[in-house]
Amino acid sequence: MEWWQRTKTFLREVIAETKKVTWPTKQEVINTTTVVIIASFIFGIYLYLCDLSFYKLVNSVFSVFHVFTS
Repeated sequence: MEWWQRTKTFLREVIAETKKVTWPTKQEVINTTTVVIIASFIFGIYLYLCDLSFYKLVNSVFSVFHVFTS
């Protein structure tokens, strides 16, 4: 039954540590979520533009060398 004592001790310590946590306020969660969503859109647009420019660059290089892609 030693494992049971260790499990109880672990759970007691988890509860004690959880009480020490500083949880974010509702406004902090809203603010950080907004920042993450906006940053995701900005990075998505940036990566789309990079992909589009590389696509056009590769196609122009292929057309110079008369390489056809499917």
